Amino acid sequence: MKQITAIIKPFKLDEVREALAEVGVNGLTVTEVKGFGRQKGHTELYRGAEYVVDFLPKVKVELVIDDALTEQAVDAIIKAARTGKIGDGKIFVRDVEQVIRIRTGETGPEAV
Repeated sequence: MKQITAIIKPFKLDEVREALAEVGVNGLTVTEVKGFGRQKGHTELYRGAEYVVDFLPKVKVELVIDDALTEQAVDAIIKAARTGKIGDGKIFVRDVEQVIRIRTGETGPEAV
């Protein structure tokens, strides 16, 4: 099993969720986060004063899936989240050793 963590622009969340549903992903976790990479924030004008916004709003999408779906899920995220501009985000893929469903005690792929 793999855990996929994607950091994306907030307005792309619905498109990413729909694209993942199309490839068979039936559960995910979404967290509102702030951060920056090469984009390094930006400046904004508020009531005539200019100020720097270092941390930009992003959305973190996390899911655990079977190894067989990993490539399809990553491709779906890339296609749905890409705008072609700086700050589109990152995807991290990690191995998951074990999953346990608390309610039933199921383990492994059945628990996902």
